[in-house]
Amino acid sequence: MTVERESGGRPEGAAGEAPGEGFDERLVAIPVGVVVRRTPGVTRWARWSWRAVAVLPGAAPADWRELRREGEAVEYHAATVELELHRALTEGYRISLAMTPPKVHVVLHPEPVGDGGFPWRVHGVTASAHEALDRHESGEEMLEPVPMPPGLEAWIRAFCDRHHREQPFLKRQRVPHAPLAEDGVGDARVRQLADVYRAPGTVKAGALKPAPLKPGPLGPRRGDGETTH
Repeated sequence: MTVERESGGRPEGAAGEAPGEGFDERLVAIPVGVVVRRTPGVTRWARWSWRAVAVLPGAAPADWRELRREGEAVEYHAATVELELHRALTEGYRISLAMTPPKVHVVLHPEPVGDGGFPWRVHGVTASAHEALDRHESGEEMLEPVPMPPGLEAWIRAFCDRHHREQPFLKRQRVPHAPLAEDGVGDARVRQLADVYRAPGTVKAGALKPAPLKPGPLGPRRGDGETTH
């Protein structure tokens, strides 16, 4: 297995082989063929069912080349895309390696179907479980986990061994907040019937004098809503 492209401009060589001194390995990539299987649909609304079933590391370019046919079930080499590894994303790769069996994740995009066309296009392959989850939650693509071939697993595992760094756990610190004050409560400028939050000493003398009596047709009135008899 050889790497097709990496940031240092040199091939890495066989799977798991360490790069030479001074080699910059921030990003490496390998061509991966995607095998898609077509089987008869299980409902009357869908004639066919499509799903990714395998990957072929180091595969040549292809465009829906038929590989195998068993009755109405057909397997195609749908496309060849690059599987990239970045040294800052090893946590997601390690989760995929811990699956049983280890898996990569194929992303398929829906395509308009013409005469003799195929309803899906291979958008990419990722070894990151985090990226796979993000794409799954978008709901716009079909995401299929497929087993890693042994050589591909060894290559990804060796990359993680060279670059993974455990991230320290940082406990969140609570930020103290001042207690929320109720608008107007305890404010001597706001007329209130009662104020249990205000100490008597904070009220200026004469601030709470009774309202003067006002003459009216029904007799003297106190304030706006109280009538004296």
